[in-house]
Amino acid sequence: MALPLIDGIFAALVLAGAVSTVLGMVEVGLLIFGGSATLAVVLAEMEGTRAEQVKNVLLVGALVVPVAALQAAIAPTIESVLAMPIFERFAALVILAIAAKTASASIGEYLPSPGAIIGLGMVASFRPAGFEFALVAEPMFVAYGTGAAAVGVGFALGVALLAPWLRGNVDIDRFRFGSAVALGILPLTILGVIPTEAPLALAVLGVTALLAFSPDGADSPASESGDDDAPPAAADGGAPDADADGDDDDDDDDAASGPFETVERVAGPAEDGDGSPGASDGDRAPWL
Repeated sequence: MALPLIDGIFAALVLAGAVSTVLGMVEVGLLIFGGSATLAVVLAEMEGTRAEQVKNVLLVGALVVPVAALQAAIAPTIESVLAMPIFERFAALVILAIAAKTASASIGEYLPSPGAIIGLGMVASFRPAGFEFALVAEPMFVAYGTGAAAVGVGFALGVALLAPWLRGNVDIDRFRFGSAVALGILPLTILGVIPTEAPLALAVLGVTALLAFSPDGADSPASESGDDDAPPAAADGGAPDADADGDDDDDDDDAASGPFETVERVAGPAEDGDGSPGASDGDRAPWL
């Protein structure tokens, strides 16, 4: 959640005018500070109880929100030394690069980092003769910038509170791919191709959330039995699986891991028999 502040993405969006309305504030908050990366980190990597996860999110938010407010406040100072028509194109380009990295890690390996793109944009648009120290004249712009970070923190907080339910009912890879599409639409708003009043990116994100909803995962044998050590029942009336005697631990682990682990296995690279990554993409989900 702090990366947009560190590598300059948020400052670029503020300068490009993407956070000058309530709609833009919500879009940037959900897609830049929140989004699929925050969802995956909270659900897959954050450890501890629900209360501990909420505490960690609030600690991060206590840092992210004031820094976002500061960057929004000094945006006019940065703008005074930049040729904005040129810089806006680089701001749109960095969002497209992030969208590509979100959709496919293999494509992201060939793209420069967002910080490098922002740096090139500042060099290309740098106009030192116009430097003028100034703070934002319209306080609402600072409020919108602060609100964008607060929306992202609120999204992460909601994910942390609903994490036990989301793990069994949300397909993270679908949400990630849809978030990449929504991010790809955001630069069109920055460049003026799509009016800022049209919530197209938010509409795509909403459809993504619906498509990522996968309640079938809650019907797994492990979640119904409530006992991770119990062997899964067979489909013919409850006889244990042939592997329940411990002959094949890998199959038991796959059955007890639930739908979330299955998504990660499908979305990752194929593995050879010895467990090393293979070259085939035959196991990847068709929409990837």
